[in-house]
Amino acid sequence: MIRLAMLGCGKVAAAHAKRLRRHKHDVVVGFASRDRARAEAFAREHGGPSFGTYDEAIDSSAVDAVAIVTPPASHKDLAMKALAAGKHVVLEKPPLPRAADFAEIAAAAKGAGKRVFVAENYFYKPSLRKLQALLADGVVGDVLFVQVNAIKRQLTSGWRDDATQALGGALYEGGIHWIDFMANLGMEVRAARGLAPGMPGGFDPLRERSMLVTFDYAGGAVGTLAYSWEVPSTAKGLRLSKIYGKKGTITFESNGLWILVHGTRTRFHVPGLRDLAGYRAMWTDFVRAWREGGDAAFTLDHARRDLELVEAAYATAALSAAKETP
Repeated sequence: MIRLAMLGCGKVAAAHAKRLRRHKHDVVVGFASRDRARAEAFAREHGGPSFGTYDEAIDSSAVDAVAIVTPPASHKDLAMKALAAGKHVVLEKPPLPRAADFAEIAAAAKGAGKRVFVAENYFYKPSLRKLQALLADGVVGDVLFVQVNAIKRQLTSGWRDDATQALGGALYEGGIHWIDFMANLGMEVRAARGLAPGMPGGFDPLRERSMLVTFDYAGGAVGTLAYSWEVPSTAKGLRLSKIYGKKGTITFESNGLWILVHGTRTRFHVPGLRDLAGYRAMWTDFVRAWREGGDAAFTLDHARRDLELVEAAYATAALSAAKETP
């Protein structure tokens, strides 16, 4: 039985607690907050113990692991404290302030003999698994273009509007999920570049709300990711993305509802509506890893690569904007 404490009592903590109910025989979930009353309210609603501070949960002998679901600026310090206290760690995305921070976290985890998982649910999406299989089967031949549309309207508030807590813009906070999606299609990403539309006065990663990221894949394919929090989306966020190959095309609803293949054969697929976002498979993998003492399928190397690609997109967007500034 793993005794897991959520560090932070917001929407993400509540959502994870609900998903973990299916693992109630393997995981007991508790809640820690800087506001003891808030932690107690979460404990009453979801069950489990409560803690009045993050340090109280980290230092408790009744806690085996912590899930850090606080703003990104606090992730590294809380993870290092938890590992020093002999706890396993789950990092919510974006996991750390910088890609370079992963080396310190990995070393601390090795020294403590504990596991650090990153809650990247897109890695576990059924639609991604299906796309991987289709591309591996060569149903559209050699891939030429990958075009992902992840444009939506997302209003922000609280820590997301505080640069000292958020540490980045839309691509860093939310688009990193799509970065992972495009990096795990089965083709190695060799380079990523970014452009930021609608930012007069120069690029600022803390104010960024829209990005176009291009990907150079090994083998010659080219990918584009359009990610935004500024564009109203029709039909409650339904969007179409495409993969073009020399023998056909794959069209898919970006969120993963369906996939249409028109290539060496024509097929319509509904990959998995019960776990559309991949959270069920993610937590099942984490629980398995805890029970067996092994690693999760999504590794720290995967997470570091994703953050490196975000940083590359930001760096090239800043360089492009600087060249255009008189």
